[in-house]
Amino acid sequence: MAKKGPKVAAEPLADSEAEARRASQIAEARELALAIADVALGRKAEQVEIIDVVGKVDYADFVLLMSGRSDRQVAALAKNLAGDVKERTGVKALSVEGLQQASWVLMDFGDVIVHIFHRDTRGYYDLEALWMDAPRVDVPTPERSTPGA
Repeated sequence: MAKKGPKVAAEPLADSEAEARRASQIAEARELALAIADVALGRKAEQVEIIDVVGKVDYADFVLLMSGRSDRQVAALAKNLAGDVKERTGVKALSVEGLQQASWVLMDFGDVIVHIFHRDTRGYYDLEALWMDAPRVDVPTPERSTPGA
């Protein structure tokens, strides 16, 4: 029986495949975060911010923060985001917490976590300060159509 040589090339190939898969996963999560932000802005969310937490936490790649002017608007944002995001991207919220009180609603979209705050609650918890060193993703402003255009 012939002796087989070591399979040196197989391991680096596996690493590069894993890196490519992870890069693709991060790109998909980024696109989802941008889609959620766009939907939220279309629903009149305020102070929409996307924080890139890739490599900083193991439960998500992006965290979205946004605010509503009232508990009622926070609840409406959460309910509409769940439906609109699923319709637009095919991604369903895995979990929604805090809808009853609606001063802080947490939505889990897998690699993207969404926090919807009442204005006052957002200032109190100040999650932006927690992620001060994390990079931000530019959130494009929604295109506004002009009447009669």
